[in-house]
Amino acid sequence: MSIKIRKLDSSADGFRKALHAVLAFEASEDDAIERSVAQILADVKTRGDAAVLDYTNRFDRLEAKSVAALELPMMELEAALESLEPKRRAALEAAAARVRGYHEKQKIECGSHSWQYTEADGTVLGQKVTPLDRAGIYVPGGKAAYPSSVLMNAIPARVAGVREIVMVVPTPDGVKNPLVLAAALLGGVDRVFTIGGAQAVGALAYGTDTVPQVDKICGPGNAYVASAKRRVFGIVGIDMIAGPSEILVLCDGTTDPRWVAMDLFSQAEHDELAQSILLCPDAGFIARVEDAINELIESMPRRDVIRASLEGRGALVKVRDMAEACAIANDIAPEHLEISALEPHQWAHEIRHAGAMFLGRYTSESLGDYCAGPNHVLPTSRTARFSSPLGVYDFFKRSSVIEVSADGAQTLGEIAAELAYGEGLPAHARSAEYRMRNGG
Repeated sequence: MSIKIRKLDSSADGFRKALHAVLAFEASEDDAIERSVAQILADVKTRGDAAVLDYTNRFDRLEAKSVAALELPMMELEAALESLEPKRRAALEAAAARVRGYHEKQKIECGSHSWQYTEADGTVLGQKVTPLDRAGIYVPGGKAAYPSSVLMNAIPARVAGVREIVMVVPTPDGVKNPLVLAAALLGGVDRVFTIGGAQAVGALAYGTDTVPQVDKICGPGNAYVASAKRRVFGIVGIDMIAGPSEILVLCDGTTDPRWVAMDLFSQAEHDELAQSILLCPDAGFIARVEDAINELIESMPRRDVIRASLEGRGALVKVRDMAEACAIANDIAPEHLEISALEPHQWAHEIRHAGAMFLGRYTSESLGDYCAGPNHVLPTSRTARFSSPLGVYDFFKRSSVIEVSADGAQTLGEIAAELAYGEGLPAHARSAEYRMRNGG
């Protein structure tokens, strides 16, 4: 059965409306989930370990006697790494090395160092940059096991200089994924607790007798985890609330259509709400991609998920030219943007909004997911218009440094006092005037 994927034409009347109908996605807030999460968080805040233990035993079907019993010893992580088949271990270690190398370079380039300058009157101004004390990494458990996400969340925190990284991962029925535990070791995680769900987010946010409070929580999770992260933001920092995965392929028609079809599949297989869109000026090539989609779909183990995704939120879009494709891409602001063209850099200069750009026909998005080096935690749902991939900079905070000299207090005091009186805040003004030679 062929896939009924939308086909749009940018020159047709009503194209913009049709495109935005494809893009439209609002995370539904299930009232039952919201009520449940609010109750769990309140309980964890009040009862601490006891609540975390109760929910963990209930939801993950465990019989743990204490939260302390749910913390894994480092030797278990080491054993997990040793248990891996050699080829898979080598792949995990290579990915970790590449992700670490990229983020070490990012640390040098992203303004991670403190700085200051001295004005003529001796006043010193600057900025002190310091890493967070403690970061929390949430890792999905059960059917979803993502060692790559462990690396992408833990390594930038470690490179940034975070003092302690605490990982939480649910283990339904006590089943632990050795690849995830091995990734935690390679990523530099300090402590691992086998807890999950809203109760794990609450434990990290509020702290318990056993689980330390963190400064920021990162990592993907289900609807309960997303709701909990949203609710604890402000008590702790969070990375982002991510929506379904997205890929937008800009292609000039020179790439193998089977490659493009498989790239669309690579996001569609995540879940039924994932989005895969192709923009191309060549109608004949679009037809060949559609043929490739229908040829390859039956060989995909997750074909039912791919079919639902492509039919529900996918599109093949005929555009006038690659310049228009770039303009439309900026409107979409995708999580992943592939520019599969003979001259990808020419078109990359036109892109302003994308979580990550993959340039050239050999650069599949999947390489970025696992081992290229840049972070795969990316903004979704058009938030690439104003936000960035997770990085070393997410684990720093900046403090302004101001050291005013006696001479500087005269000049700045006059300015500050005048503005403070203008705002009706006389104590502010007098505070500045007291430092002036002729002040109170």
